[in-house]
Amino acid sequence: MPILAIDTATLVSSVAIATSDTLVAELTIQTRKTHSEKLMPHIASLLSMAEMSQSSLKAVAVSIGPGSFTGLRIGLATAKALSYALQIPIIGVPTLAALAFACPAPGVLLAPMLDAQKGNVYLGLYEWQDGTVTEIEPPRVVGFDEAQNELSRQQRPVLMLGEAAVMYKETIMYPAPPHAVMPRAGSVAVLAEQMYAQGVRHDVATLEPLYIRRSEAEELWERRQSRECR
Repeated sequence: MPILAIDTATLVSSVAIATSDTLVAELTIQTRKTHSEKLMPHIASLLSMAEMSQSSLKAVAVSIGPGSFTGLRIGLATAKALSYALQIPIIGVPTLAALAFACPAPGVLLAPMLDAQKGNVYLGLYEWQDGTVTEIEPPRVVGFDEAQNELSRQQRPVLMLGEAAVMYKETIMYPAPPHAVMPRAGSVAVLAEQMYAQGVRHDVATLEPLYIRRSEAEELWERRQSRECR
C-alpha cells in the first residue's frame, strides 16, 4: 500500500505517491499560484493518473519545515485533514533532510539551505550513509555569509542544495544541479517509507511545523509590546 507525500515548504508545490520499493508518481510545479489554490487539485490529479483511490493509501507524509510559514501550514493542514478523513497515520518529514535525501552522494557533506529572509538561511548538514541520510548538524538559522564561511572550512567537499543555493548561486563554488536543488515530494515519500518501516508515526493532533524562528508578525508584535511597556 502506498504513501501520499506533500511538500509545500517553499514556492514549489509537490505531491507524490510511493510504495516500499517504487516512486509511483510525482507532480512538482513552481508557479505564482498559491498552495491553497493548487494543492488539493494536484493531489486529485496525481491519484487519478496513478489509478489509485484515497482508500488505497496507508499513510500521508508531509514536509514539516523549516521553510515558508504559510506553505508549511497549508501542507500540514491538508495532510492532517486526509489523515483524519481516511483514518491513516501521518508522518512528518524534516524538509532539509528530504532535500539531502534527494542527493545520494557518499563522501560529500550535504548542505541544504532555504531562505530565512533578511540575508539569513535555514541550514542543516547531512551525509549519505547506508542508503539514507544522517543528520550531522540540525537545522538552524544563520546568516548566509556566516554559513558560507563555515562550509568553506570543512575538510571534505560540500554540496549546497535548496532555494538559497539558487538565490546565491553566483557566490557558491559547488552548487547542486537544478534537479537536485528543487524540493520534491518524491524524496519526502521515499524517506517517509523508510520512517514508516521503522515504526515512525506522528500524532495527528499534536504534529506541528518546524519553524525554528518566529514569524515577522510575532517579532513585530513583540517590538510593539516592548515599546508600549516603556
